[in-house]
Parts: sequence; C-alpha cells; structure tokens
Amino acid sequence: MITYLPPLGDAQVAEQIRYLLDQGLVPAIEYASDPGPRDHYWDMWKLPLFEARDAADVQAEIDACKAAHSGCFIKLIGYDRRRQTRAVSLVVHQP
Repeated sequence: MITYLPPLGDAQVAEQIRYLLDQGLVPAIEYASDPGPRDHYWDMWKLPLFEARDAADVQAEIDACKAAHSGCFIKLIGYDRRRQTRAVSLVVHQP
C-alpha cells in the first residue's frame, strides 16, 4: 500500500475518532493483509460500532484488531447514517 502521509500516532487517531463521533458518523474497522490500489472491500472487524459514544471504546476495538491481525493494515471508517455511505476512511495501522 502506498501512502504519502506518515503513520498516525495514538493521540492523532483519538482526535480522528472524536471527530467521527462528533459528526454523528458510525465508526467501523476493516483490515487487509496486502491491499492494492483497487481493493475497495477489506475484511470487516466485527460489526460497525453503532453504539459507540466514546473514543476509548473505538480505540479498544482498534487495539483488539491489531492484536488479532498484527500483520495487516487496519482502516477506520466513518459511515453517514443519513446518506448511507462512507464519509471518512483512514488507515490507522500499518504492519
């Protein structure tokens, strides 16, 4: 996977999670072992976190996904309930 941005630190990821939640987006976590530029669909980690209200809850799920799939890329998704589409997508872990 090619990226032009440096990896995000824990504080930066927490800020992104808070932004997602403040905007009313539904966080979800996806992972892939070797994503290519045309890989639009990654494996989903559990179900979207519909009830998440705190960044710590989402961060705990990201950490659990990292522990289970340490050799994978992990992506945080923000779904817009109203428009029923993905509004935000960012890689939060790179192997």
